Amino acid sequence: QVRLVESGGGLVQAGGSLRLSCAASGRTLTPYAMAWFRHAPGKKREFVSGISWAGGTTNYLDSVKGRFTISRDNAKKTVYMQMNSLGPDDTAVYYCAYGQFVRTGASNYAYWGQGTQVTVSS
Repeated sequence: QVRLVESGGGLVQAGGSLRLSCAASGRTLTPYAMAWFRHAPGKKREFVSGISWAGGTTNYLDSVKGRFTISRDNAKKTVYMQMNSLGPDDTAVYYCAYGQFVRTGASNYAYWGQGTQVTVSS
């Protein structure tokens, strides 16, 4: 069993920044990939970013490229996502996910965090 706990969400004005963190614990089997998804009201859950074990492979949703950066610290079993130039369309609950490979499909991830709310005011 793997437990994921997100933190770092909050309320920010448009143009602002936030840094999300996700700490993993339990029986993590290396190597493993980590990803961020988000779910906004009235919209489908979507892949935002993903990173491989060594960080050599990253993937981003087109609309966040150049604004969001995913990174990880394997010694701390923590993945981060720096979010800059936030806009109202980024408002959502953000979830981190644990899987074997970096994939955009949610079904590829076996464990999920509880989510952290990000709200961007205009």
